[in-house]
Amino acid sequence: MAWNEPGKDDKDPWGNNRGNDGPPDLDDVMRNLKNKLSAMFGGSGTNSSNDQSSGQGGAIGIGLIAAVIFVVWLASGIYIVEPAEQGVVLRFGAHSDTTTSGPHWHLPYPIEKVEVVDVEQIRNIEIGYRTTGGRTGSTILSESLMLTQDENIVDLKIAVQYRIKDAAHYLFNVRSPDLTLRQMTESAVRETVGTSKMDFVLTEGRSAIASGTEVLLQSMLDIHETGLMITSVNMQDVQPPGQVQAAFADVVKAREDEVRQKNEAEAYANDVVPRARGAAFRLVQEAEAYKSQITAKAEGETSRFLQVMKEYEKAPAITKERLYLDTMESVYSRTQKVMVDVSKDSNNVLYLPLDKMRGGSSEASARISPESLLNSNPATGTSSSNSASLRDDARNRGGR
Repeated sequence: MAWNEPGKDDKDPWGNNRGNDGPPDLDDVMRNLKNKLSAMFGGSGTNSSNDQSSGQGGAIGIGLIAAVIFVVWLASGIYIVEPAEQGVVLRFGAHSDTTTSGPHWHLPYPIEKVEVVDVEQIRNIEIGYRTTGGRTGSTILSESLMLTQDENIVDLKIAVQYRIKDAAHYLFNVRSPDLTLRQMTESAVRETVGTSKMDFVLTEGRSAIASGTEVLLQSMLDIHETGLMITSVNMQDVQPPGQVQAAFADVVKAREDEVRQKNEAEAYANDVVPRARGAAFRLVQEAEAYKSQITAKAEGETSRFLQVMKEYEKAPAITKERLYLDTMESVYSRTQKVMVDVSKDSNNVLYLPLDKMRGGSSEASARISPESLLNSNPATGTSSSNSASLRDDARNRGGR
């Protein structure tokens, strides 16, 4: 039942009479509160005559409360830094110290406070595009379109990965380090692309553009002491603007055809040139062998002639006869011969089919007897008219 229901005494919760319906006396309220606190920490809890003992009990209670609060306040200064983090201690808002991994203690707030920064986390920024849901999203043309040295435009997308190497510099030297890094990255990429020609950027210059951007960007970050370190710069894509992309695709195809034809020509040259060199070397070796052969043969003939000449000087007749016989032997050994043994007393006319004998015989020489030849006797069946014609031919040959 509520204290202010009808029928109750006209007293408020503090024991005061509510007969006048006025506000409670503030002194009475404070006195009642003090009595209750004294009763809580060992006091009597009522108005007594021993005010001195009541005051001592209240002082002890307040001291204990203050001690507990002080201990809790000191304990609030304990903090732990993880292995991948750095703790930045601020004393009245200014940088005081940087702590590494492990448990530490600092003067509690508001004297000091600690900001813990993850320095091993790999962070990423994207220039020219934005990734949504793990896939490359929309293109940011204001970032991706860049001017080359030969005054052409390329559409370039690049990704930069970085981490924090100095937590104090990261927190205090630059107001928005991540935004500053994005702006510096765009500036470094534009400067690197601006010193390169378009064909170089679109073809073999991708790795060179990425490495040059990384070096330039890191130098800019170090100059401004941002506390950031670049871990990698990756060229995601580089294309000509969409309006002229078809024409550039034809150019790239033509360039690829050029490279392919050069490779085919080099392959053909690598096949033909060794063959030609081999044939030339073979001809040279054959010529050297022929030269050696002819030279040796000439030297041998010269030596033989000199030896024969010496023998001729000693015995001219014998040497002449010997040379004649050797020459005839050499001549007859390379020609076909027909030898006919005809008696001087015979009057028969011989018919020698030399063309058939030369063509049909495989031997180098043949010996023919009169009995084996066809004569013009009536007994052999040859007509007298043929015999007469043969005699006339023989006489004509003899007259000539």
